[in-house]
Amino acid sequence: MKKNILVVDDEKDIIDLLSYNLTKEGFAVITARSGHEALERVKQKPDLIILDVMMPGMNGLQVIQEMKKNKSSASIPVILLTAKGNETDEIVGLEIGADDYIVKPVKIGKIIARVHAALRRKEQAVNDALPQTDLIRIKELEINVSSYTAKIGKSKLVLPRKEFETLVYLIRNKGRVLSREAILNAVWGENIHVVDRTVDVHIRKIREKLGSYADHIETVPGVGYKFKVL
Repeated sequence: MKKNILVVDDEKDIIDLLSYNLTKEGFAVITARSGHEALERVKQKPDLIILDVMMPGMNGLQVIQEMKKNKSSASIPVILLTAKGNETDEIVGLEIGADDYIVKPVKIGKIIARVHAALRRKEQAVNDALPQTDLIRIKELEINVSSYTAKIGKSKLVLPRKEFETLVYLIRNKGRVLSREAILNAVWGENIHVVDRTVDVHIRKIREKLGSYADHIETVPGVGYKFKVL
C-alpha cells in the first residue's frame, strides 16, 4: 500500500515540484496551501507531513501545535521546510514536535532521503514497541505507549511526540546512564543532524511536567541522563 504524504506550502511551484517527485518515488500525495487547509487534510491521516514554516495566517509551527492537541494526529511525523536556517529556529521547530528540519532551497534528493528515513524510524518505533509492555506504571505515573498518553494520577500530561519518546526511552533503560548521543540516535535517528542542546531542552520540559516525579531523571555531568526509580 502506498504511503500518503501531505505537502503543505503556500508556494505553488514548490508544491508542484514536491508532488511530482514524491509521486514518481511511489508515494500518494495530498496537498495544502495554508495552515488551516493543512489541518483539514490531516484528518485524512497521512503517514508523513512536509510542512512549510513561513506561511501567512497560520504558520507551520502553529499547525504542529494544533496537531499535538489531537491524539489521532499527535504521532504523525513532520518534516519542516523553511527558509530559516539558524540553530535557534531549528531548536524551536524540533522542540515543539517536528521530526526533521530542512532549509530551502529545495533539494529533491535530500527531501526524498529524509522522507524515507522518517518513515523507517516510525515503523521501527512501532516494531520495537511490540515485544515490550504497552503500559508503563511507576507509582501514580502511568504511560500508555501505543496511544502516546501519560498521566500522574488523574492529571494528564501534555507531552509532544519527542518528549514522550524521550521519556519512554529513559524509562525502558532505567538504571542505565544514557549519553545525549544515544538519546538523539534512539529518538531522532542516527542520520538526523540535531544539536545536543535539543536533548537538554526536552529533558528540562519533561521534568517541568513530571512535577514531583522530576527527580527520577538524574543528570550525569559530562555524560547524559539516567532514569532512576526512587
